[in-house]
Amino acid sequence: MMKQEHTENTKESLETVYFAGGCLWGVQEYMKHLPHVVSTEAGRANGTENTTKADYDGYAECVKVIFDAEHISLDNLMDYFFEIIDPYSLNKQGEDVGIKYRTAVYSMQEHHLKIAKEYIARRDDADKIVVEVLPLTNYVKSDDEHQERLTRFPDDYCHIPKPLLHKYKKN
Repeated sequence: MMKQEHTENTKESLETVYFAGGCLWGVQEYMKHLPHVVSTEAGRANGTENTTKADYDGYAECVKVIFDAEHISLDNLMDYFFEIIDPYSLNKQGEDVGIKYRTAVYSMQEHHLKIAKEYIARRDDADKIVVEVLPLTNYVKSDDEHQERLTRFPDDYCHIPKPLLHKYKKN
């Protein structure tokens, strides 16, 4: 289990943020196609520290997103993220129900949390939004079966409508 963010970013402008938006398959498929997203990784975040892989107690399904902050801001990524979630739905996205499907933005960088909170506060509907914005406390990379799942099995269930899921896909 990883307790801290890897420092694999070799370019100074690369930054890492974690988005939880329901089932991680769709979030990863969508995010990996966004401009200036360098890589994505399916995982689980902010659960009980001493959990076993089998139960992922309290974890949110999420996607680790490494992006080039020189070319895209976290504020812009928040716009994209809000395109694929129902920000008013607590612990539910589409047919996925339960705490592991909560919506959230996690980071180890305080400035990311500030940007995400300000993004939500600027919205007219801020008082209705139930998206968590918290420091990343725990992260577990998903097994290979969950990585790039919708790329390998495009007909699997996803709460994100297909046209939106591939809206930014580069041919």
